[in-house]
Amino acid sequence: MKRSAMVPYLLVSPAMLLLVVFGVFPILVAALVSLTDMNISGLANWANVKFIGVDNYGKLLGDPDFGKALFNTGVFVLVGVPSVVILSLIVALLLHRSEGRFARALRSFYFVPAITGIVAISLVWGYLYNTQFGLFNWLLSLIGVEQVQWLSDPVLAKFSVALVAIWRGTGLNIIIFLAALQGVPREYIEAAELDGASEWRTTRSITIPLLGFAIFFVTVTTMIAWLQFFDEPFVLTDGGPLGTTTSASIFLYKEGFRLNQFGYASAGSVVLFAIIAVVTLIQLRGRRADVEY
Repeated sequence: MKRSAMVPYLLVSPAMLLLVVFGVFPILVAALVSLTDMNISGLANWANVKFIGVDNYGKLLGDPDFGKALFNTGVFVLVGVPSVVILSLIVALLLHRSEGRFARALRSFYFVPAITGIVAISLVWGYLYNTQFGLFNWLLSLIGVEQVQWLSDPVLAKFSVALVAIWRGTGLNIIIFLAALQGVPREYIEAAELDGASEWRTTRSITIPLLGFAIFFVTVTTMIAWLQFFDEPFVLTDGGPLGTTTSASIFLYKEGFRLNQFGYASAGSVVLFAIIAVVTLIQLRGRRADVEY
């Protein structure tokens, strides 16, 4: 092989090394630990760790708490992913049509939640959701609505937590869509305007189809993020009330770091990884070819 042919491999080798060390290797370790009964005593003395095969996986299948956590994660995905993608696209389209300093300020405003710490965000939203003194209940009281248990009601808490995550997750995706909109040829838009097409028709028939790859990318990354949903329910409700906001990631955290059942938690993480991999592969297989004019 010529020396020049080695250059691309040398350039990507640092990134590949980081991927192997911090991505592939932890997955292999988790898969190995999942075949043992490792707990806190195993960390002190490796002799306490026993190989138990697939017993942890069998236990997971019969664990109603794990099943409930997977169900909650599915609900979060069904609510959060379409909301984030659609809302981000709509806001990006509106911002793209706007010009001036105010529009540029709005772009920064929408991106702020993406770079703000989750603890600060949850603290603010916790006050907004406060049953007695929160802003939301105060506004509802002005029209005679009784106090709403935003984070205490088992059904409402799930959607309250999802709302925070949707608000937080749109910022980065708006920037991605805005960048993609810059790549839409202006000639197509001008030709449609000369043909008498309305703004809605131009957006639906030209702009959105040309954003196919950006929409696909945002959908895949958002899906992966929501399948690992952790931050908002952990800080706002700690998985409550009655486990209705316990996602799969929170279940694994509690089993591994609170109950010290590392083998059992590792088995759950492998199952979650498999689910994410299958869902991502299905999306990749079902992807349509990019639209070209």
